[in-house]
Amino acid sequence: MGWRQRGELWELGPDAGSQQRGLIEFIGGSYLAATPQLSYRRLLETLAFRGWGIHAWSYIPGFDHQAQANDAWRLFRQARAAGPSDGPLLRLGHSLGCKLHLLAPDGGRGCQALVALAFNNFSAERSVPLLAELGQQFNFRSEFSPSPEETLALVERSYRQPRNLLVRFSRDNLDQSRRLLGVLQARPGDATALQELPGDHLTPASAGLRQNLLGSWADDPARQRAVERLADLINDQAG
Repeated sequence: MGWRQRGELWELGPDAGSQQRGLIEFIGGSYLAATPQLSYRRLLETLAFRGWGIHAWSYIPGFDHQAQANDAWRLFRQARAAGPSDGPLLRLGHSLGCKLHLLAPDGGRGCQALVALAFNNFSAERSVPLLAELGQQFNFRSEFSPSPEETLALVERSYRQPRNLLVRFSRDNLDQSRRLLGVLQARPGDATALQELPGDHLTPASAGLRQNLLGSWADDPARQRAVERLADLINDQAG
């Protein structure tokens, strides 16, 4: 089992000794998303050992989130066409990656379910204060498009996937899952659930970062248990 890069996607096949479950399309959060094969290595490889194929998008966050959501959706679709896989398709996002999945042009209809880890929908001023200030001074875009309020309105109006699992972490001050939950559950036929786990905003990523930077001796057993539990929740979402 090894990572392979194809353009802006990093691909990981399911473990040869496990029964193939399906395919996970993953979008990470700001500052971590450029190297998903490293930043989220532990979580994604744990899922691969459970039989999932992984497609992870490598990108640099910008202000036009709708354009980036469109790009990600198009790349994932092209990758599926090039190498079809058996089983369900799950979309998995962390932080900003959740928003980009929610803004997919197909309104979530092309997947079995979405798992949104630590959903974040802050304004540019809150997320990147210096850039927002420079934008006002030099007259360039200084707010995300769509804005936080516009994003929730689009989800309410256009997002059609009923099966969503929102995961928030108990020490995460950046999480906005509860507000998203209210928008999703107001839709007819919604089956969205919210699960709270111990941890913080970087729980899905930090174990992989420490392992790559410091080696396996630096792993925190509690963090590894959190990743294993998280992988179980994602695995169960396939039904």
